[in-house]
Amino acid sequence: MSHSLTLADGEQITLGLIYPGEYHFATESAERMEITAGQCSVVQDGGKEPLIYFQGEHFEVSENSGFTISVAEGICQYVCTFLT
Repeated sequence: MSHSLTLADGEQITLGLIYPGEYHFATESAERMEITAGQCSVVQDGGKEPLIYFQGEHFEVSENSGFTISVAEGICQYVCTFLT
């Protein structure tokens, strides 16, 4: 579940919740995903090993790529900022 917002300065962000499961997202623009609650594991397209991110951490995704995000339990909350 996600909600897109456009701030007064034109910056676009997405606030969201990720429930337990595994999901793949494709990106057109470069993104910064900040984990604001919970935890998740992420494999970026072309990667092999998942990296685990906890509340207060972030990862960046290149434009025209994607990532698979997994949540084992609970809810992972995030703020996505578009970098381009």
